[in-house]
Amino acid sequence: MAKTPSSAAAPPLKKSERTRAAILTAARAAFAEQGYERATVRDIAARAGVDPALVVRYFGGKDALFAEASDFDLRLPDLAGAPRAKLGEIVIAHFLDVWEESSGSAGMAILMRAAATNEEAAAKMRRIFASQVAPMLAAIVDRSEMAMRAGLVSTQLLGLALCRYVLKLPPVTGLSREQIVRSVGPSLQAYMTGKL
Repeated sequence: MAKTPSSAAAPPLKKSERTRAAILTAARAAFAEQGYERATVRDIAARAGVDPALVVRYFGGKDALFAEASDFDLRLPDLAGAPRAKLGEIVIAHFLDVWEESSGSAGMAILMRAAATNEEAAAKMRRIFASQVAPMLAAIVDRSEMAMRAGLVSTQLLGLALCRYVLKLPPVTGLSREQIVRSVGPSLQAYMTGKL
């Protein structure tokens, strides 16, 4: 049977693409484990099995590499047609899905660790949340309250991510997905639709 374009295997990556991907993977691991300040280009290159000059060649240096390694998209849901009484549960369930994907949370974990000590990382975290959480709320809240509500929603999302996935606090890591949705969903719901 002949392969259709959609069923054909993706072409193999070129060596340069494989090298770039290996450096990016190594950088994510190094930044996640050591933070921005302690991770070095030499260490990242060693993890990727390449010469440090290749890190500079592909990314221009540590700052640009950090910017790309720490980028993330929460892919927040469109709430326009969602049942109003379930918005908090929908958002927290989606957020858990993103974090529990193998690649979904790497950039966010890197930024969370770095943001406490690096103003550039903190600014990037603020930009990402402002550009992703506020637009999600645009369809369901009054524009005059959008920024405040987005900030409150962010406190819950960031707090949960910090405790469950970065600090790995035992009481929080032991909660099932259903327990988190049931417990955090109402707080998010109040922040999104409750009286301020």
